[in-house]
Amino acid sequence: MDLLRSLPLGLYLEQPITWLHRLDSRVKIAWLMSFLIAPLLANSLWRLALVLILIVLTLSAKIPLRVWRQQLGWLLTLCTFIFVLGAFAPDGMAVSYQPRLPANEITFAQQPATLAPVPVRRTPWYKPFGWGEKAEKDGSAGTQTELKNLPQPTNYNYILFNRGPIKISRRSLELAISLSTLYFTVIYSTNLYLLTTAPEEITAGIESLMQPLRRFNWPVTEIALTLTLSLRFIPLVLEEVQNLVRSIWTRAINWKKLGFRGATQVWLMVAEKLLENLLLRAAQIASAMQVRGFTTPNQHRVEWYQLRLKTWDGIALTGLIFFWAARLIWGWEV
Repeated sequence: MDLLRSLPLGLYLEQPITWLHRLDSRVKIAWLMSFLIAPLLANSLWRLALVLILIVLTLSAKIPLRVWRQQLGWLLTLCTFIFVLGAFAPDGMAVSYQPRLPANEITFAQQPATLAPVPVRRTPWYKPFGWGEKAEKDGSAGTQTELKNLPQPTNYNYILFNRGPIKISRRSLELAISLSTLYFTVIYSTNLYLLTTAPEEITAGIESLMQPLRRFNWPVTEIALTLTLSLRFIPLVLEEVQNLVRSIWTRAINWKKLGFRGATQVWLMVAEKLLENLLLRAAQIASAMQVRGFTTPNQHRVEWYQLRLKTWDGIALTGLIFFWAARLIWGWEV
């Protein structure tokens, strides 16, 4: 087991370098926020269009099949399951809610304890043997059947599919599309951004976008440094977890003999060791920064990336303008 390589989400693809890698991180942040905000109050066609745009971006960037198959496959499976579950589930439109208490409790309390008997329908004197009642029932049933078979003024049907216990209505289909596309858009757009953007480039772009906050005495550089260190610390956490899990496996512990209490004690010891190792790694990083003379981020800034807008960035920003124009014109929920 290699947690650093087997995680399906959040990995950075170093090779090959695609055209998404060459875009400025600030432009990619703008597109990412657009993908996260655009589904709000949008119709079903626009949500499906967002899913299609993300898939086209993945294919046009020529990301290796082994990468996006691992990341896109399970996500499509999850969203398909959510779509099927939401489409077949009842939409709740035909549910009639009744209050737990009567509307007038005083009148309800004054009712007699024994209800009056149900009046028995008597046969009229001119029909002593009930002749003609069956014909009247058949006539009323025929009238109802004719009313059901009347031609409708439009081809609108609220129930789209009804076969046995399976019923799909317009409301349930709309909810299924909204849920499944929302999950896919939020998760995969973020994953595609992390896949094509290095952690240092992310922090540099966020620091550049947060420059106006310096007027309010916000520690922008300190925030960027903290974010950089946290992103670099994630692989160390995964490595420590992986080493501890391997140490447990190599000891071949018989969990059935330990029981619940013994297994809990073992995992508490593992968690304590994990916390101790992480604190030790953090202390080592702090010592390494002090040895190199690090005092404040403003005096010891390390520029990993020089953010410059190029031709491809201008094309991407122009496409973003057309994207939001289409969203404001055709994307609203009816």
